[in-house]
Amino acid sequence: MRVLLVGAGGVGTAITRIAARRPFLDTMIVTDYDRARAEAAVASLGDRGDRFRAERVDAGDEEAVTALLRRHACDVLLNATDPRFVMPLFRAARAAGVTYLDMAMSLSRPHPERPYEECGVKLGDAQFAQAAEWEGSGTLALVGMGVEPGLSDVFARHAADELFDEIEEIGIRDGADLTVDGLVFAPSFSIWTTIEECLNPPVVYEAERGWFTTEPFSEPEVFDFPEGIGPVECVNVEHEEVLLVPRWIDARRVTFKYGLGTEFIDTLKTLHLLGLDRTEPVTVAGPGGPVAVSPRDVVAACLPDPAALGERMRGKTCAGTLVRGLKDGKRREVYLYHVVDNQWSMAEYGCQAVVWQTAINPVVALELLASGNWTGKGVLGPEAFPARPFLNLLTEYGSPWGMREQ
Repeated sequence: MRVLLVGAGGVGTAITRIAARRPFLDTMIVTDYDRARAEAAVASLGDRGDRFRAERVDAGDEEAVTALLRRHACDVLLNATDPRFVMPLFRAARAAGVTYLDMAMSLSRPHPERPYEECGVKLGDAQFAQAAEWEGSGTLALVGMGVEPGLSDVFARHAADELFDEIEEIGIRDGADLTVDGLVFAPSFSIWTTIEECLNPPVVYEAERGWFTTEPFSEPEVFDFPEGIGPVECVNVEHEEVLLVPRWIDARRVTFKYGLGTEFIDTLKTLHLLGLDRTEPVTVAGPGGPVAVSPRDVVAACLPDPAALGERMRGKTCAGTLVRGLKDGKRREVYLYHVVDNQWSMAEYGCQAVVWQTAINPVVALELLASGNWTGKGVLGPEAFPARPFLNLLTEYGSPWGMREQ
């Protein structure tokens, strides 16, 4: 398999370090807008880097990305950029006739009149609008294949296939006890993406109503996370699973709740109050004259790079799927989960826990596609594929998953 990886930030770099240990990969072209960052990702592989090479590309330049895919005869475009670049990369892969894989989907837009009641443009709508084209050409776009979305969706499919006869609710629950030495506010993932998903109206799915929205940070609940993380307050957040799971799995309700903490939520609310979550450029006076800048980009530039926090980070992160329903006529509730200890991921891969946990799942998916254990065409989510091969391979990678009866 020949892969074009677009984005050599924290997740992209972790992808190279995981993939370098697996024999299925023939070649990976590691690209970034900053060529030096792509080169650093490849150089860090040392003796394992002989199948990797670095190049520069602008993720927003569809023609350049398409040309690069063709020049290197790539089979797959793996998108490790932020969601702003989903559609140009999605279209570039379609133009080149190659498989597309991402970890986040095309952006949403709130309903203009009733943002906290009705959906406007939903996450992934722009991609699913082109599903017929992809299916007609026999080409696959595997969307939302990170950890959340991604592994969480695989857990949902596993529950539907093997653990339940009827499903009442599928609820993604994400929490951690991570701390960063010396820093009060230090997001462990891209602040651009964090702002997007936390301040947009959360989406909930109910079979009787379809998709609808609520106020940000709604329906707080305390969830007890496994492996020593313990109780964390979780709130509704906009996330792709709620838009993906109901397309393939029969469940009466689907939610996503994120363990953010009061301090984190208050900081995000303050950014919103000040307009610093906006993506539209504002004009700022500069020494050379007025400059147009995005307030959210300024916030991201002022905060430390999440990928560089690993040495100062302590604790564990947990991604998982809570499922309630019936099995053999009896009520059942299980939590399927995956925990990564930052000390382990740093020692084993030199990557902090959150980015490593995100990165392992697209690599597992690539291997399943390369081996033919996963096949498909059209625009598909992870729950469109059998879960057992994925979960078995994840364990083979040295990162087992768990299940807790509630």
